[in-house]
Amino acid sequence: MTVFDLFRLDGKIAIVTGGGRGLGQQIAEAFAEAGATLVLCSRRVENCEQVRAELSSKGATAIALPLDLTDPASVQSVVDETIRRFGRIDILVNNGGASWGAPALEMPYEAWMKVIQTNLTGTFLMSQAAARHMKEQGGGKIINIASVAGLGGTPPEVLDAVGYNASKGGVITLTKDLAVKWARYGIYVNAIAPGFFPTKMTKVVLEQAGDRIRQVTPLGRVGGPRDLQGAALYFASAASDYTTGQVLAVDGGQSAG
Repeated sequence: MTVFDLFRLDGKIAIVTGGGRGLGQQIAEAFAEAGATLVLCSRRVENCEQVRAELSSKGATAIALPLDLTDPASVQSVVDETIRRFGRIDILVNNGGASWGAPALEMPYEAWMKVIQTNLTGTFLMSQAAARHMKEQGGGKIINIASVAGLGGTPPEVLDAVGYNASKGGVITLTKDLAVKWARYGIYVNAIAPGFFPTKMTKVVLEQAGDRIRQVTPLGRVGGPRDLQGAALYFASAASDYTTGQVLAVDGGQSAG
C-alpha cells in the first residue's frame, strides 16, 4: 500500500445530502473519482438525477433519491433504500442545508425554525439513522458540512443570517459530541467549515459583499471547484483513521485573522 492508497474509496457506499449542486456535487465528484458508489439525495431530486447521469457517464455507480431533511420519515427512507440497494453505509456527508437572510431583530420565527430544522436537526436525524447501521457493520465515517459562519459572529454587511450562523455553530458542537459518543463503535464524526464558495446559496452575498470578503481572506479569493474535495476525501478515507471530532476550516485563511 502506498500513501495514495489511503485516500481510495473503492467499494465504499457514500450518501451525500444536497448532492445535486454546489459543494455537495463537488464532494460527490471527488468520491466517485476515488472509487465510491454514490447515493445523491435532496429535496430537488431532479438536480441529483442530473449529477447521477454525469457521474454514470464517467463510469461511476450512483443513484438519486428524494430527501426532506425536516421529515424523519424521508430521512429514514433514504437510509433504508441505501441499505436495500447496497447493503451498507460507509460514508455520510451531511451537506444539505438552508439559509435565510434578515436582520436579527426582524428574523421571522418560521424562517428561524426552517433553518434550524434543516441544518441542525436534519444533520442529527441523518447521522442517527445512518449510525445505527454503521454501528452494526463495525464503523463508518460521517462528515458534517458546517461553515466558518458557525465559528463566530459575522458583520451584517457581510452575512446577515443569524439562524444560519447559529445552526452551523450547533453542527460544530454536534460533531464533537457525536464523535465522543460514537468512537467506541468505530464511527468517525468530523466537520468541514467552508469559507465562501460560489454556490446558489451564496450568490447574493458574493454579489453584495464579494470585494470585502476577498479583502479579509488572506489568500485573497473565494473557494474554487476543487478546494473542498481534498478535505472531504481525507475525512471519508482511511487517511483520517486517527482523526475524529475535528473541524477543518477550508476558508483561505479567513478564520485565522
